[in-house]
Amino acid sequence: MNQSRLGAVVVGTQFGVLTHLRALRAAGIEVRALVGRDTDKTVRRAARMGVEGAYTSLTEALAQPDIDIVSVATPPHTHAGFVLEAVAAGKHVLCEKPFARNAGEARAMLAAAEAADVVHMLGTEFRFATGQALAARAMRQDLIGEPRMATMVLNLPILADPEGQVPDWWSAAAEGGGWLGALASHNVDQLRTLLGELAGVSASLSLVADRDWTAEDSYTVHFRTVSGVAGILQSTAGGWGPPVACTRIYGSHGTLCIEGDAVQIADRSGVRTLDIPEELKNPLPDPAPADLMVTAYDHLHGAGTDLGPYTKLFAAMRDRILGRETASDPAPATFADGVAGQAVLDAIRQSAREQRWVDVPAHAPASTAPVVA
Repeated sequence: MNQSRLGAVVVGTQFGVLTHLRALRAAGIEVRALVGRDTDKTVRRAARMGVEGAYTSLTEALAQPDIDIVSVATPPHTHAGFVLEAVAAGKHVLCEKPFARNAGEARAMLAAAEAADVVHMLGTEFRFATGQALAARAMRQDLIGEPRMATMVLNLPILADPEGQVPDWWSAAAEGGGWLGALASHNVDQLRTLLGELAGVSASLSLVADRDWTAEDSYTVHFRTVSGVAGILQSTAGGWGPPVACTRIYGSHGTLCIEGDAVQIADRSGVRTLDIPEELKNPLPDPAPADLMVTAYDHLHGAGTDLGPYTKLFAAMRDRILGRETASDPAPATFADGVAGQAVLDAIRQSAREQRWVDVPAHAPASTAPVVA
């Protein structure tokens, strides 16, 4: 391992190029290889981004010298294969969310990474988004008293037009596609960092847009946390209309509201906006090169809003690999968080299928997810 500059392989030529590759570089990590399914596309995109190695096999890429990190940004149903191969080769791994197809795959990846003693992280980069990081800090400071109810709603018309293109896997439930894995995996991670583990859910999965998909473009989830907080998650990417965003945590003494990067506390004294500490600020969004954004899916992921948070995530990974002191506020998510989050997604899907309340299997909380008593 080169102590001065780590080397990485990016697996995936869509989000892997639009975000992972650029964030790795911004964190001071050299991207030495790109792996994709389509030879021509992989070669073109590697050349476009100045990456020396272009491969259609992770095995070939891992045979190259000075590879320390494998960053997996492929369809969810392929995650386990790439992660297990990378871990078996002794490489540190970041895996995109949703972590797996199911909790069984998730547990297998965690066990393998722990047995190999490699650094493992999950791509829930929005832990480092300014508003979410500040909200988590405010909750730990007990600014609203005992949390009792939560609302998280986000409606974006990004896939309302049936002509908007997405990759084939994204529309297929069996391959881990759909809006639940794309967004609710972030929602669940945020809830766990704000409120602790989830105890159970009642959910429905819907296809609002006029598309021939087996995956959903919308979801409604009623949940309850282990600590007793009741809440609603609801989102659609398939409905026309202006965007709607609302995140609120209602407590015994006040309410926490997230509006983009701003966090407000409302109580009997009025409404105040919390100051943003310098360490929680992110640079302005930096969109991916315009020639790489062709489909609706590309535009969804290429706006650059996640580049700053992802750079912080990769910086935390870099420091942990090099044995440096790493920040714990916010703490990066690991595969243990991936297992916990996947258990919730599995319960949501089961609830939607069976049209009933489903308990989330109990497990030890991941070390990176503070529990609110």
